[in-house]
Amino acid sequence: MAFLFTACAEDCYNAPLPIVFEFVNSNDENLIANGTLTVYSIQDENNVSLQLTKTDDNKVILEKVGAYNGTKNYTFYSSFKVFDFSIQSSEFKGGCDGYQINKLTFTGVDIDVTDENGYYKIVLE
Repeated sequence: MAFLFTACAEDCYNAPLPIVFEFVNSNDENLIANGTLTVYSIQDENNVSLQLTKTDDNKVILEKVGAYNGTKNYTFYSSFKVFDFSIQSSEFKGGCDGYQINKLTFTGVDIDVTDENGYYKIVLE
């Protein structure tokens, strides 16, 4: 007779929270909503394009970033503005495995970024 033992521990994983950008002009008008920003992309330091999702309220969600220990560099491209930013992440210390985003750093000339509690408002001119 053979006995089969199974572990009942739950496998769980905490994915990093998504990063959300809203692109506006100096008058606080959403550039996607008003048709100014129609083509845009973000690439990582290895020139791999990130998956981006446009929300119903014309914000952009960066998909699947931050699942690593350390810092990675990214570049935002559009027809009228290019800027760089980095994401610093670390392992999540809790009941589940996973990662958390610790810090976003924006670099570039003439860029104004505001943390709006849940998304980053970026003024592009």
